[in-house]
Amino acid sequence: MIVFPAIDLKDGEAVRLLKGEMDTATVFNTNPAAQAKEFEDAGFEFLHMVDLNGAFEGRPVNRAAVENIVKTVSMPTQLGGGIRDIKTIEQWLDAGVTRVILGTVAVKNPELVMEACKKFPGKIVVGIDARGGMVATEGWAETSDLKATDLARKFEDAGVSAIVYTDIDRDGLLQGCNVDSTANLARAISIPVIASGGVASVEDIKKLKLVEDAGIEGVICGRSIYDGRIDAKEALAIASGAIATR
Repeated sequence: MIVFPAIDLKDGEAVRLLKGEMDTATVFNTNPAAQAKEFEDAGFEFLHMVDLNGAFEGRPVNRAAVENIVKTVSMPTQLGGGIRDIKTIEQWLDAGVTRVILGTVAVKNPELVMEACKKFPGKIVVGIDARGGMVATEGWAETSDLKATDLARKFEDAGVSAIVYTDIDRDGLLQGCNVDSTANLARAISIPVIASGGVASVEDIKKLKLVEDAGIEGVICGRSIYDGRIDAKEALAIASGAIATR
């Protein structure tokens, strides 16, 4: 199981939000590339990034910050936020991002996801952000009438590398990951699922590790790493199976 440290980018800085609200941003590092290097030096092997401004504006905004991160670290990266067309996907991949995450466009134009998977095999991740089990879009500003499981099933045979499933109601609140809904989604599809939202301690990582066989590829950790609630070494040991979870 992969532990993905998260760098959420707002106005060129590494921040964290509460429940996706832009006006709740806490700046954790004014130098995102230096933050990424800290994560790599701590032993993390895959970085998760979000262009928060891009998610709201529907176009890339924090390009310079992302490019600096990619140049600074050697570990693979995945990026979401404001990626709505093939051209933008291609630009990010050309810039050195390993995988791109398609969220809003996966709801509004699933055919584009299918096309992207064919054009960029192994490079496309779908981000499903849910509030009360229903999919949210436009940087979480809108909630659709589509169930998360129904959206995920649309991409069963498309070639999607993974699905990042975020429980918005828990995001940034350190109230614990919604393990049950994440595992239920993973069992409902054949695509690997990455858990996100509310991860508060290594106990959440242990709980996810116990249901890894459901199809859990990894877990994204944000605020809990920045404020020291999660120790990198312990988290990585649990995820790799070096520390027993039973």
